Amino acid sequence: MAKTASENTIIKINPIKIQKLDITIVGDTPLLVHAWSEKAKREMLEAQQKLKKDKKAKEIRNPFREYVDAMYWITPKPDFDGMTEAEMKKAFEKAVANGAKFGFPIIAIKQGAMEACYHAGLAKKTFMRSAFYINQKGGTIYEGNELAVIETSEPPAFREDMVKIGGMTKVADLRYRPEFRNWKMHLTVSLIDTGVFTMESIVNAINLCGYMNGIGEWRMERDGNFGHFHVETEG
Repeated sequence: MAKTASENTIIKINPIKIQKLDITIVGDTPLLVHAWSEKAKREMLEAQQKLKKDKKAKEIRNPFREYVDAMYWITPKPDFDGMTEAEMKKAFEKAVANGAKFGFPIIAIKQGAMEACYHAGLAKKTFMRSAFYINQKGGTIYEGNELAVIETSEPPAFREDMVKIGGMTKVADLRYRPEFRNWKMHLTVSLIDTGVFTMESIVNAINLCGYMNGIGEWRMERDGNFGHFHVETEG
């Protein structure tokens, strides 16, 4: 059977061109983070697996433990199990003195940039999703692509907030979370050059996120005033 003209046509696909630019996002308001603790993840898994548990009184809450568990630890987190609150504070202070590093999910920054452009009517998220990615500066697509190091001149502050949880009937509860002040993150933006977006547009989208949405907990997008930032380019 003879081949059709379309089957004989040679399709040329040019090599992809990837542009890279180092940027710094600089916090204009404090950054509030809340990572899932191992305890919370374990309880969620047990509930989904419908594991039977003996009914017992609720555990006494440890605000300081909730505070340190809410951080995204990049350096190893001390083993706080079995410690008193005073011992936990000493162990945490020692970790900070030894250069403990904390991070923030990079994907949240990308999602924030897409959301900001979508709500501003500038671009569809489906177009932006595969156009660029963000890494920790010095990382690769395989390494340094989950958490960006939060650079700050002081340890995260201990913060207590009252929140409302639940569905139709909301119940008041307390949350203990770290608050990073005077923070920044060094990132690398990679753009696949297809002629749809320019690097300038992507950087502007991230900057738009900083002003419209913010990042982290209780950000502007969630009726708060945290996680506001601006972008500075590094060359």
